[in-house]
Amino acid sequence: MNTFQHLQAAHCENGVTTSMLRHYGLDFINEPLAFGIGSGLFYIHIPFMKVHHAPAISFRTMPGAIFNRTCKALNIPVVRKKFRNPNTARITLEKLLAEGKIVGCQVGVFHLPYFPKEYRFHFNAHNIIVYGKKDGKFLVSDPIMEYTTELSEKELEKVRFARGALAPKGYLYYPEKISKVNEEMVRRAIVKGIKRNVRDMIYIPGWFAGVKGIKYTSRKIRKWRNELGIKKAGLYLGQIVRMQEEIGTGGGGFRFVYGAFLEQASGIFGMDELKTLSDDMTRAGDLWRNSAMQMAGIYKGKLTEQADFDVVADILMEVSELEKNIFTRLGKLKFPLR
Repeated sequence: MNTFQHLQAAHCENGVTTSMLRHYGLDFINEPLAFGIGSGLFYIHIPFMKVHHAPAISFRTMPGAIFNRTCKALNIPVVRKKFRNPNTARITLEKLLAEGKIVGCQVGVFHLPYFPKEYRFHFNAHNIIVYGKKDGKFLVSDPIMEYTTELSEKELEKVRFARGALAPKGYLYYPEKISKVNEEMVRRAIVKGIKRNVRDMIYIPGWFAGVKGIKYTSRKIRKWRNELGIKKAGLYLGQIVRMQEEIGTGGGGFRFVYGAFLEQASGIFGMDELKTLSDDMTRAGDLWRNSAMQMAGIYKGKLTEQADFDVVADILMEVSELEKNIFTRLGKLKFPLR
């Protein structure tokens, strides 16, 4: 318990993955590497699924995938458990803590008492680490917070068994054991992560995921003002901003993390092209942030003309072409493996 070191990260699952693996001796791992090996970058726009009365949009892969993929790529077996009974879930967690393990837990954000009220919303795919129990309270490392915190038994039970979409059902996970990871394993894990991300962003079937999904969103935004009216269209855009910048789905921020991953990969493989692609991905992140500022202006009622919606649509079209170019070039690279 005393040896655990809290690490702050840009995103919860990246942070949990990094903290856990570093705790068990993998000192080389950091947030960009975990995110890249885990192929965390994604985009999907599901028009027939509504979240807070607006289309569901995500900028990342499915919750849990980053941790599972990173561990699998490094040959680390993972234990995962869900529960029907909260009491059984608590007893199991306490037993693991007594054995000296640190444990990842999926929780709902809305009832986390240490979250500022303005950041509490019904999002059930947040990740934390429970690393001990003292004086009846669980010791918690939330990667997006600056410091560790504590939750009572009732508080932790409430967030572990939050209801609604992606209900966690007491879900916990941890590495079963960690063997030595050598440089060649890391290099192969990086290549595997890149190739999977190329597939997910360029070659995924359908029209609402990957770079095609970004283009789809662009076309929809261009029509929303006339089809929905300014108020509802503004709410839809506000939802995109929320998913992009506030709810742990990453958005523009994830593009910066992936750019940092490509820069690290450039150093590991000695490939200048990866550094160039890193710079391009950072530019994509800047474009996403620019789009968020424009969408926020519409949501707040400061921008109301069709031309304002067209600006957003144009930016997303540029993002789609840029990210398509990045992942196409990544897909053509030949990585030197020993």
